[in-house]
Amino acid sequence: MELGNLNQRGAYAARSTVDQAQLDEGLRRYMLSIYNYMGTGLLVSGLVAYAVASVPALNAIFYQTVDGRLVGYTGLGMIAMFAPLGLLFFAMFAMRNASVQATQMLYWAFVALQGIGLAVVLQIYTGESVARAFFVTAAAFGGLSIYGYTTNRNLSAFGSFLIMGVVGLIIAMIVNMFMASAMMSFVISAAGVLIFAGLIAYDTQRLKVAYVEGMDQHNEKQAVWGALSLYINFINLMQFLLMFLGNRE
Repeated sequence: MELGNLNQRGAYAARSTVDQAQLDEGLRRYMLSIYNYMGTGLLVSGLVAYAVASVPALNAIFYQTVDGRLVGYTGLGMIAMFAPLGLLFFAMFAMRNASVQATQMLYWAFVALQGIGLAVVLQIYTGESVARAFFVTAAAFGGLSIYGYTTNRNLSAFGSFLIMGVVGLIIAMIVNMFMASAMMSFVISAAGVLIFAGLIAYDTQRLKVAYVEGMDQHNEKQAVWGALSLYINFINLMQFLLMFLGNRE
């Protein structure tokens, strides 16, 4: 009887080891897929932004300039600015049950349109400032994402707080469009850095936990959605950092 119990415990331990190894390998592939989508999305946005900012014919489609200085947006430029937000709302209500191919198309359309909006950054700030902000953001993203992936602390309690912070941030930015307060701009940029830094760690842990809890249900489509959330956090963190570190043209 004792020998039988020992054999059963040994078999259970072996299965547990195999299951854990499979989980770890699957999770590693899943997170790498997310980071690959995100990294490629950043590259696409960067290339689109550079093309729109540097090619006069493209720039004239979206932006109004006087003596080479940005003064406003064209009608198509305004549409391009708000199109990514429209795509997000569309995705929330109509794309959750879409195919993998449709989800990928939406992602690439989103990052390309985001690139058009980011072209304004290249026209407002010096190239050195943009490069510095990008590398600082990349370093911060790496550290925060590693923390979210490895920490044993449950970050889910911060999720609702951070989402409420984003809503408050949007409201404050709209109000400051009319107030044009330098102090309020400083507070908004500081809050934005903290909120999106927190969201990077939170979303990384959320994606990891979601995979562990539903290992058999995850596929390429979930990886695209995960990449989209991290991409948005990265872009917003970079833009708020530019408010601190950026030197204007």
